[in-house]
Amino acid sequence: MSVPIPSVSELTLLKVLWKQQPLSAREIHDAAAAELAWSFSSTRKTLDRMLEKQMVGVQVVHGVNVYSALLEKVGTLAAFAHDFGRRVMEIDAPLPVTMFTGSKLVDRQELAQLEQMLQDWPADEA
Repeated sequence: MSVPIPSVSELTLLKVLWKQQPLSAREIHDAAAAELAWSFSSTRKTLDRMLEKQMVGVQVVHGVNVYSALLEKVGTLAAFAHDFGRRVMEIDAPLPVTMFTGSKLVDRQELAQLEQMLQDWPADEA
C-alpha cells in the first residue's frame, strides 16, 4: 500500500478539495485560512509542490487554474493514520476505528472502508 503521506498542511488542502472540487487556489486558500493562518503565496507554493508530487491535478477553466485532489480520501487517511500509529505512537497493531467516530471528514461507509484498510494493512510495510 504505497500511498503518499501528505504533510499536515498538504492534508489540510486535500481536506478542502475532498469536500468540494475543483477549486481555484484562492478558493482553497480562503477555505483553509482559519486552520493554516498563512499567506496566499504559501498556499500557491504548497499547491505547486502537491502538483509535483501528483497529489493534486490542475486544469484551466476560463483562464483560471482549478485544482482537484488526485489522492483518494479513504486510502490517504488510512496511510496517514497507519503512519501516525506506527511512527508517532509506536503501535504495531491496527488503530481502533473508534478513534475516527464522530469525524466530520468521513461518513459511515467511508469509516467502514477505513477500518477495513487499517485491518488489512500489510504487517511488513513500514
